[in-house]
Amino acid sequence: MDTRKDLREFLATRRARITPQQAGLPTYGGHRRVKGLRREELALLAGVSVEYYTRLERGNAHGVSDSVLEALVRALQLDEAERAHLYDLARTANATARTRRRPPQQRVRPGVRRLLDAMNGVPAFVQNGRLDVLAANTLARALYANLFDDAGPGRRAGRAPNHARYTFLDPRAADFYPDWNRAAADSVSLLRAQAGRSPDDRELTELIGELTTRSERFSALWATHNVRWHTTGTKHFHHPVAGDLSLAYEGLELTADPGQTLITFTAEPGSPSQQALTFLASWATPSPQQTTAHDRTSEKPTT
Repeated sequence: MDTRKDLREFLATRRARITPQQAGLPTYGGHRRVKGLRREELALLAGVSVEYYTRLERGNAHGVSDSVLEALVRALQLDEAERAHLYDLARTANATARTRRRPPQQRVRPGVRRLLDAMNGVPAFVQNGRLDVLAANTLARALYANLFDDAGPGRRAGRAPNHARYTFLDPRAADFYPDWNRAAADSVSLLRAQAGRSPDDRELTELIGELTTRSERFSALWATHNVRWHTTGTKHFHHPVAGDLSLAYEGLELTADPGQTLITFTAEPGSPSQQALTFLASWATPSPQQTTAHDRTSEKPTT
């Protein structure tokens, strides 16, 4: 990924969405040939010269100070996720070229796996910044049954299930997510933020390249340069077995495991979604008869 290009396009797209009225600048009528603020208007708001800002928007962040970045944050009215993304891009835009290597495989610690398994009635999984699912409990696998389908589009042997691949490459995702457009935009925004944090992640580069070439919608969303954090909110699902569910999610960073996030889902007590989740849990849990039969078939023959 070209971080200088990403910095250039991020600043240009943020500048284009701020009107002079929103920025508190006087307007004199007439036709404006640019969408949003002009470079000289943004430079004025940030308290830097037009030449200096132009250099920044061309992707040259060499020597840029935190005070200038903060001035741009205020002038462009960036939220916390966008602010962090700007700092990430500025930090790496002119870094010395590094040899790209595949990052070490991210493994989920046994203690975290036990925590997942102990969360009865709560779908929970661990994912990384590329939206790979590294571990999941039984109820999460039942909720995202198609995601964990080894025969699904985009899956290869030995490759972790990936939310972005599922969303954009599996036709079943359009039924699973009632608001597919939001799910798609969220996935791209999360990947865009991760690209700013880890521009040398070869697997992330390959994922983005795959999705860009195979999905026109992904390519269009990627060009918006929107970023967001996946921390809390509500997700809506249309499950093929349990029906419609509205679940509150929480994203909790595992501080002992940088880059890994624990995602959990809960339903409002007594709600139809809670009933659907309870049904899904019973559907996903094998009966004692099934367990006994499985144990018998797995026994080794004696001689």
